[in-house]
Amino acid sequence: VFHLFLHTRKKMRLLLFLIICQCTINSVNTHHASNPNVILLMADDLGIGDLGCYGNRTLRTPNIDKLAEEGVTLTQHIAASPLCTPSRAAFLTGRYPIRSGMAAFSRVGVFLFSASSGGLPSEEITFSKLLKQRGYATALIGKWHLGMNCESSNDFCHHPLSHGFDYFYGLTVTNFRDCKPGQGSVFLKGVQKSLVIPIQIAGITLVSLAIVQYIGLLKVPFQALAYCLLITAISLAVLIFFFYHFRHLNCFLMRDHQIIQQPLSYENLTQRLTKEAVQLIGRNTDAPFLLVLSYLHVHTALYASESFRGKSKHGLYGDAVEEMDWSVGQILDVLEKYNLSNKTLVYFTSDQGAHVEEISSSGEVHGGYNGIYKGGKSMNWEGGIRVPGLLRWPGVIQAGAYIDEPTSNMDIFPTIVKLAEAQLPSDRIIDGHDLMPLLQGKVTRSKHEFLFHYCNAYLNAVRWHPGNSESVWKVFFFTPNFSPEDSNGCYDSHVCFCHGGFITRHDPPLLFDLSRDPEEKVPLTPETESHFYEILRVIHLAVDNHTRSLHAVPDQLSWNNLLWKPWLQPCCSSLFQSCYCDYDSEGNLSEVHPG
Repeated sequence: VFHLFLHTRKKMRLLLFLIICQCTINSVNTHHASNPNVILLMADDLGIGDLGCYGNRTLRTPNIDKLAEEGVTLTQHIAASPLCTPSRAAFLTGRYPIRSGMAAFSRVGVFLFSASSGGLPSEEITFSKLLKQRGYATALIGKWHLGMNCESSNDFCHHPLSHGFDYFYGLTVTNFRDCKPGQGSVFLKGVQKSLVIPIQIAGITLVSLAIVQYIGLLKVPFQALAYCLLITAISLAVLIFFFYHFRHLNCFLMRDHQIIQQPLSYENLTQRLTKEAVQLIGRNTDAPFLLVLSYLHVHTALYASESFRGKSKHGLYGDAVEEMDWSVGQILDVLEKYNLSNKTLVYFTSDQGAHVEEISSSGEVHGGYNGIYKGGKSMNWEGGIRVPGLLRWPGVIQAGAYIDEPTSNMDIFPTIVKLAEAQLPSDRIIDGHDLMPLLQGKVTRSKHEFLFHYCNAYLNAVRWHPGNSESVWKVFFFTPNFSPEDSNGCYDSHVCFCHGGFITRHDPPLLFDLSRDPEEKVPLTPETESHFYEILRVIHLAVDNHTRSLHAVPDQLSWNNLLWKPWLQPCCSSLFQSCYCDYDSEGNLSEVHPG
């Protein structure tokens, strides 16, 4: 009996030891899967078909492809909007841009000027704010495009530093053709179309009044004619001044609140952005950090440094893609250098699909490739909203996995907020869902039963993925009118618009099953789909529920908020000096910001 007692005690000790070991392992794993470093890499106007991991065989993207090999590839990753400003607002807040007033009712759906008063409202909660509260160092490097000032040229109410970022190095607006000499102008084309008729009308009116006055048919006060002529002349002078100086006024580089280069120089720009990102990581090897590296590539004006220029098989566009891939490689290398790879979640995406209408003045294609998908930027055809979605976190999420479930760029918000052990806001609707259960293989279905696709502030299409079906239904309430008609975009206007004579409405809506027709080639009919009307009924109910969840908010993209306001114009010197400065040369980089 005594020997039996000793034997039982040994077994109990061994069992207790094993339980303690298991608890310790679980504790380590739990800690490992929380409070990671977070690196969010966002390209600009990159097509899903531009990357090797999504099927491209002629552009070289080995570093981005490495993220796919060592992580998860999302094959149905959807941008919340097909335009820069609203898509980025949704990305940062996890909410449809219509909820924050970042979706336009006018034709223009993005901010065009640094001296506009609209922007991401201060009431919005970004993931950077929540991670900063949890002790993360937070940095945005690259493009912002969500506004800067409200009432003065230095109130910075919409600036990245007012939305939870500790550090900012980049552009507050975006990269325009107008910013790079010799690349043409997106504005002059629009201005010519918009102002030619009003100027002609004003001119004809003034000349007619003068003639009527001269022959005595009508007495027009001379002062009235003079005022009309003066107002017309001043308006034209302001327009000419603005567009002549556009590059100096709108294209500048900032570090935090200081303009350090005006106008922006493209010389080694990607190297400078990458260097800033690498230094940020190096300064935070022992504490959690959030780095948003928001590339200017591959929005026009296209550029590439000497090391990459002329090296790809796809002209300057391909050179830019391959330079961006090099930059991604530098980020991954520095994580390896500091043994941070296993502690860091890395995400790569694009803000929307490729801009298919981008063609240079010399006829070179400057837009990307959206693979098999129809349309592109500014449209809710799949080519405009289906974007790369790559996530890597060695040892925590699956490696080499493909997930063909509807996901959204809004999902990043709740995913990283939960990983940082922060609380999701309870006073507002968050439209994104935590991706970790999908990424770790704990579930196989996305929580997105419905996704709502807006063209500016107008509900354009809805995607429905029923829980008991593999089908992904998509309905269009209206579609853009392509010009020319047999093309794949709106080449005559450079982008597609969302209302009036630019669209065709559909009643009943167009219906597609993306699981069988991802190219959106053949709309279904009651004859070809027996559940046609039932599908429409369910989607209309979902639209009603969604619409009831919306509340009126100030329109950040109203004409008043979009227009250039001289008193909001940032300038690092003075207008008489053409707002010129350059504190960002290699020689004084360390002087401006000690690394």
